[in-house]
Amino acid sequence: MTVDQDMLTEEERPGQQEVPTAVLFGYATAAAAVFGWFLFGWLVQQQGFVDSVGESAGAAFALLLAVSVIGALRRNGR
Repeated sequence: MTVDQDMLTEEERPGQQEVPTAVLFGYATAAAAVFGWFLFGWLVQQQGFVDSVGESAGAAFALLLAVSVIGALRRNGR
């Protein structure tokens, strides 16, 4: 079995873009907020560990979906 593949030189490869500091700060803030939501549900509301993990995981996935949709819209120029 063979794979036909074009080899790109270092000059032909697309450069990697650096992630802006504001984006990294936003991700860190979102991670801290999700962890805080977990602690709030577990320790303050006394929901139970598994329920708090599930609720914070759902919030994290919702945030990831929002970031994905916003990134797709920005990439398409809308």
